[in-house]
Amino acid sequence: MAELHFFTGTMDSGKSTLALQTNHNHAARGRVGRIFTTHDRAGEATLSSRLGLTLEATEVASDFDFWNYVVRSLTAGSRIDYMICDEAQFYTREQIDQLAKVVDELQIDVFAFGILTDFRSNLFAGSARLVELADRMNVLQVEALCWCGKRATHNARTENGVMVVEGDVIVVGDVDEMDAVPADVAYEVLCRQHHRRRLTAARAKAVSLAPEPLPFG
Repeated sequence: MAELHFFTGTMDSGKSTLALQTNHNHAARGRVGRIFTTHDRAGEATLSSRLGLTLEATEVASDFDFWNYVVRSLTAGSRIDYMICDEAQFYTREQIDQLAKVVDELQIDVFAFGILTDFRSNLFAGSARLVELADRMNVLQVEALCWCGKRATHNARTENGVMVVEGDVIVVGDVDEMDAVPADVAYEVLCRQHHRRRLTAARAKAVSLAPEPLPFG
């Protein structure tokens, strides 16, 4: 029986790498799949990993219909055994429902990959619906780490190096390197404590380098 799988974790936990590996494993056994993604850091219609691996994919716009796409493909004589759906947090609830219908009605395995919450610590609509519908939900075992060394559980957005908690939900950026010049829009994984305090690696470093207060009084 086909199943709807959801693999989730914070940024830097290897979701896209696992998506690429999952596709490789199935293709190596002679199965035929289709790859989907949206808002990938490498650009449109590309599934990319921070390890440098990339794969051509179908870009999922907000009006993309998975059910119609698959039915048209099968009617035209194409074979589809499985679907890899990366950046699934950005899919609409309706698109997740379509994926579930593909699994149930057409017996095609769907492997979805995405983060649970946005930079405000709110569930993405696509991820929330996947939690509700997935046959299997898997939390990635590769733990991303906060700059303090604790397990990272929250995704933070920075603008010009300053952490923000308001703004558009979807803004494409990348994870800042700790010693790099901050990008206009970048992302960083933090533990809950430092996300709540808005204490990013750059800010923590700046605070640690600040001079000690003068001993007045």
